[in-house]
Amino acid sequence: MRTFCGRANPSTGALDWVEEEEYDFHQEIARSCYADMLHDHDRNQKYYEGIRSAVSRVKARGQKVVVLDIGTGTGLLSMMAATAGADVCYAVEVFRPMAEAAQSIVEKNGFSDRIKIINKHSTDVTVGPDGDMQEKANILITELFDTELIGEGALPSYEHAHQNLVQEGCEAVPHRASVFAQLVESELLWSWSQLQPLEVDGFLLAAPPAVARCAGAHSVCDIQLSQVDPRSFTPLGPVLSMFSVDFSRAVSSSFQSHSSQFAARSRGRAQVVLSWWDLDMDPAGSIVCSMAPSWTYPEPKTAPWRDHWMQSVYFLPAESSVNEGDQLRLTVCHDDYSLWFSLQPLSQQIPQTEAPPPRPSCTCQAHLVWTRPRFGELNDRRRTESYVNALKSVLRDDSVCLSVSDGSLLPVWAHMLGAKKVFSLENSRMSRQVIEQVLEANSMKGGVELLEIRPDQLTSNDLGGQQISVLVGEPYFSTSLLPWHSLFFWFCRSALSGLLRPDASILPGSASLHMVAVEFQDLWRIRAPCGTCEGFDVTPMDEMVQKSLDFRESREAEPHPLWEYPCRALTRSESVMTFDFTQSVPQQPISSQGSLPFIRAGRCHGVALWMEYHLTDDITVSAGLTGPISEQGDCVWSRHRKQGVYFLRTPVESSGDGRSAVSYSFTFEPSLGDIKMDFNVTSQ
Repeated sequence: MRTFCGRANPSTGALDWVEEEEYDFHQEIARSCYADMLHDHDRNQKYYEGIRSAVSRVKARGQKVVVLDIGTGTGLLSMMAATAGADVCYAVEVFRPMAEAAQSIVEKNGFSDRIKIINKHSTDVTVGPDGDMQEKANILITELFDTELIGEGALPSYEHAHQNLVQEGCEAVPHRASVFAQLVESELLWSWSQLQPLEVDGFLLAAPPAVARCAGAHSVCDIQLSQVDPRSFTPLGPVLSMFSVDFSRAVSSSFQSHSSQFAARSRGRAQVVLSWWDLDMDPAGSIVCSMAPSWTYPEPKTAPWRDHWMQSVYFLPAESSVNEGDQLRLTVCHDDYSLWFSLQPLSQQIPQTEAPPPRPSCTCQAHLVWTRPRFGELNDRRRTESYVNALKSVLRDDSVCLSVSDGSLLPVWAHMLGAKKVFSLENSRMSRQVIEQVLEANSMKGGVELLEIRPDQLTSNDLGGQQISVLVGEPYFSTSLLPWHSLFFWFCRSALSGLLRPDASILPGSASLHMVAVEFQDLWRIRAPCGTCEGFDVTPMDEMVQKSLDFRESREAEPHPLWEYPCRALTRSESVMTFDFTQSVPQQPISSQGSLPFIRAGRCHGVALWMEYHLTDDITVSAGLTGPISEQGDCVWSRHRKQGVYFLRTPVESSGDGRSAVSYSFTFEPSLGDIKMDFNVTSQ
């Protein structure tokens, strides 16, 4: 099947729709979390224990054991059930390639006589003599959860299953899910939701009132909360049990709200709710699979790592001051797919007739234009100081400045710093309206002329006949997926050549692509073949993933926010390509080859890649490493941008004596606006 797929084109800054042979399937499989789940021994072990327990309880009642496994994936949980003594298992999987892999795995492990793979959505499964299932199940096994617990439609699926597919009083694995939450103050996390006032070099940039009043985007912020240093937030209350869902009984997907009361433990600003959930695999709650962040463990290093389930950050609609001892009520609401939180003082009586807190929605448009990492980037004082200092070095009283970046504050700063005229190219009307709000909030309405025009369509008339003396960009573009997609700025600069003064300043003047070979602490699991999982042969899954990787993904880097995924550098970091923005994009490809010796012992899983922007000769902003690599190889990464990761097909052991190296080859293709790359490990 041929499918139209969107692929970022850095030369145009747009998504190009190209026809690919089954690319949607290959991409879905290659970048799925199946390998991560199979490597999650804690999850697998807890499911296995829960399944054994459920099968034993049904057998103790003298009943035939009939299992329904919704979202079977590889068929692993059904094979566990069959091994535990289930008489028949109906394994439902809607994704066709995955259902085919599950069939192969079930056959390979000798369970074809007891496990039936059903390639349907569970809500389409029929029961009866001529149905998909001969009879209703008395054990319901599911793995329908995401970081928010219910975001993958778990509640509607459970609701339908209890109404149509399972017996009343059935056993369920997991038996119960419990959602936990903690109210905190955190300047770091709050900066991902609200534009903060910024004072740089005597200039104060205020946030628009509409943005400050806005409840923000309703979508959950899912992150590896274990990588958020506990010193970066202050708990204002205890960890609260907000609500539980018993999966062995009828489940409702309708709106519900739950509240917990507590006394504030410290004084501060109530801003953020941290949340996670646990699964009780048995009715007694003796088999627990917890998603709690590592810093809640007595020994943090013992916390299991998983990427398919992380933790959630929810931003309150508005921050409020609390004092130690204040009696508070934290309320969580959920519909069939999402959760949201609100906070009230306990002294505030809520009439029974009052409507529950509505789901947050953005009314200011800023939360639709700026992602949460983007909010953090715009609020980064040190980064802003770098750009302001660079602007001060090139702006003059007669400067005509043009900014090319999506939803950037640089044109606002350029106006504040005294440029004669400032233009900004915005990629959408919504982006333009957000910047207009910022200008108005700072009494600069009309100070920047905002143009919804593509760089290649801009004319001298649009600029009032003036030539550009300063071209500036962060650069940042909302369509960029990989670090080097920001090279769209270079293409913009080339398209604008005829509008630039001969002595025009370009900021940044250049950019460089950097790399370092790394050993990942855990991220390697998402690409590692599993082979045998809990005693079951799942090699057909490994083969399917590798086939999809070979289709394209194994020849490409993929974006990851490396601050969430610790790694050690096994080589030094090196600039491998430089792009001179003072000149137009060349017509011929640019190539670079070289090698980096391994200087630390370890297992090399791949290469980390990022861009650095050289604003002036002495001011550089990194979108990757934000400090020197430690002697042990520890890396500190920017939280604002994703870095590129190129996984080696097979990890390589390094002794660190410099006798082996990672050889690299990069080619920048101007016609594509992309960078092709290849890596090999060589030995002397």
